[in-house]
Amino acid sequence: MAVTMRHVAERAGVSVKTVSNVVTGYPHVRPQTRERVERAIAELGYQVNLSARSLRQGRTGIIGLALPELSLPYFAELADSVIRVAEQHGLVVLIEQTGADRARELEVLHSERRRLTDGLLFSPLALEPDETALLEVGYPLVLLGERIFDGPADHVTMANVEGARAATTHLVERGCRRIAVLGAHEGERMGSAVLRLEGYRAALADAGLPFDPALVGPAGAWHRSTGAEAMARLLDTGADVDGVFAMNDALALGALHTLHLRRVAVPQEIAVIGFDDVDDARYSQPPLSSVSPGREQIARTAVQLLVERIAGSVVAPRRVVADFEVAARESTAR
Repeated sequence: MAVTMRHVAERAGVSVKTVSNVVTGYPHVRPQTRERVERAIAELGYQVNLSARSLRQGRTGIIGLALPELSLPYFAELADSVIRVAEQHGLVVLIEQTGADRARELEVLHSERRRLTDGLLFSPLALEPDETALLEVGYPLVLLGERIFDGPADHVTMANVEGARAATTHLVERGCRRIAVLGAHEGERMGSAVLRLEGYRAALADAGLPFDPALVGPAGAWHRSTGAEAMARLLDTGADVDGVFAMNDALALGALHTLHLRRVAVPQEIAVIGFDDVDDARYSQPPLSSVSPGREQIARTAVQLLVERIAGSVVAPRRVVADFEVAARESTAR
């Protein structure tokens, strides 16, 4: 005979409603009561009938998370943070990888899979900045990232310009005067690269330093390999460089690798700072300084906004910019 909520309630000595509250993640349940119910669930092997609950509530208890590339540490760590926050709301996360491909991003937005989810957290890279009409969808949506602004959905983003400005200023304050930037995307109209280049240039202007196009290192995808290649190209030009701002930590780790191979001392000869403050930054050699962009805050806020939309909130679209800080480590300790 199938185990029901009533069986669990009898075993735990609580009401069926209390069991339901625990199963659905209702927060206002006493810890001792929650523990008794969860122990009874484990002992009896009770499993939630998702199909029945979906029919009753019109919800599945699942949210989608669409990210460009899980091989990049930032997106992998963001996914981990979103999963942990969603669990606190009693939600399961269905993760989809778009590969920064336009067709796949559109497919994620309009796929039949959206019937399986109550809402979507979506981080586009291939859609154009002015394609806000594509975000007019018939389900709760929260936008992530820096590709599209002023769309018809809630948007949680990071302080790209301000963070890049702070990273470059951090190098200036440590005596750097010939600061290169790695990760530029030539011809891009909007995105992280555009915004972080803007912050870099603002910091140079603040310090009275000239902007030198020769110190701008283009890179396609922001991987360790492209960071290593961009650093090598810059060194091969013979450019006078004493500091490097890499637009993400993967680029910075690649740059550190090239500098090590070329026997360039970091930070004594060239100081290096990244952006994202991924876990690997603490364990590079030397440990990498980086801009911490508020990843946990982004995950927490995005899930909360999506939960509110799922519950029926009809307020105007909101934009939230996460707090940031510079995590200073040995790679800039001149």
